Amino acid sequence: MLKNLCILWWAVLMIEKRKLNLISLGCAKNLVDSEILLGGLNKTDFSITQEAQEADTIVVNTCGFLDMAREESVEMILQAAELKRTGKPDQLVVMGCLSERYPDELAKEIPEVDKFFGSNDHRQIVSFLTGKEFSRDDPLFLRSLLTPNHYAYLKIAEGCDNGCSFCSIPLMRGLQKSRPIPAIMDEAERLVENGTKELLIIAQDTTSYGWDLDEKKSLADLITALDDTPEGLEWIRVHYAHPAHLSKKIIEAMGASQKMCRYLDMPVQHASDSVLKSMRRGLNQEGIRKRIDALRSAIPGIHLRTTVIVGYPGETEEDFQSLCDFAEDIRFDRLGIFTFSEEDGTLAANLEDDVPREVKDERKAVLQDIQAGISYENNQTMIGKTLKVIIDKAGDNVAVGRTEFDSIEIDNIVRIDGKVQQGTFADIKISDANEFELIGTPAASAESS
Repeated sequence: MLKNLCILWWAVLMIEKRKLNLISLGCAKNLVDSEILLGGLNKTDFSITQEAQEADTIVVNTCGFLDMAREESVEMILQAAELKRTGKPDQLVVMGCLSERYPDELAKEIPEVDKFFGSNDHRQIVSFLTGKEFSRDDPLFLRSLLTPNHYAYLKIAEGCDNGCSFCSIPLMRGLQKSRPIPAIMDEAERLVENGTKELLIIAQDTTSYGWDLDEKKSLADLITALDDTPEGLEWIRVHYAHPAHLSKKIIEAMGASQKMCRYLDMPVQHASDSVLKSMRRGLNQEGIRKRIDALRSAIPGIHLRTTVIVGYPGETEEDFQSLCDFAEDIRFDRLGIFTFSEEDGTLAANLEDDVPREVKDERKAVLQDIQAGISYENNQTMIGKTLKVIIDKAGDNVAVGRTEFDSIEIDNIVRIDGKVQQGTFADIKISDANEFELIGTPAASAESS
């Protein structure tokens, strides 16, 4: 009997797990969705592979925001479908924003896909892949990070209520659904216990967090709560702050926090009053300036990242010049620039896209040149200073890190000549700089040389 049980157990061990390859596209919010899905698959009969050619199942998490992202998503689905036609993989699943918005159209064009799911269908996806039923609150669904352990994104809400004229996010992800503070804190504490030292707070609009909860809360309440996370968490960084919703209470909470980075990602989108009104942004240029003044007063030394759109329908040369003047006057530390892209179903799609493609590109280039000069001048002021840097990558004698003024992937880096350890903080003395990076050495090494 015992011998038969041993044989049976050995046979079970010898059953090879199905291999799954997850292709995650788009923004940080999509990345978190992918991490939740991997957490759901963590204790199932799947093993994760980085190689699509080796996979039995491929899952593509799509992005549906802007033409370029949609094209990339479709291309990745088509590549996976081509692999499936060769017999490996035998299963193809598509999820995410593009899948949620256009499931019927995609199914018609790409019949090789076995099933389409939305952005938040993690439980249904795992049930489909495994043939087992899981409840929404199953402890199986703990995130498996796709980032290094020392930083992690923390999504505090899903969807958006703003209705900006150019944005299709509410059409894909629905209206805002904030997570309760206790649930967010539980996740934050698990991440910190796992070694996370920097939390990046994300939502479609972080500054409207909590308005929809039965017991209304504010981002200020969440910041205060997160400040009490266990020892180990040193930096909290806020992204996607809508300036119209950046209240005095939130600014004061940021200023009072012991862990909040002196950094804010606050998309302003434009500076012309007429364009801002058409965009339905809720503030004119003067209102935006007041928010920025309040931030700089409450948090001395804060670095601001923003994004803007050029070539919006009806944008005149005067409108664009107003934007350029605004950028030169405010001197944002980081500035991302998009050219207007018509999004189906949005209010702006009903406007005449009357700015020619070449004009959009030219305006983007002009603004990029302005910002490059500002970034260079700002970075030059860092030379000679010793800054606290989180180490994202480290080799034998070279490393890459970030100051509190820079978020991962989208902002500047610190290039370090010297030995430091990945995932730790180090004091780096800055010796040189350009518009994209600071260059330095570990402070102890710099002092001894």
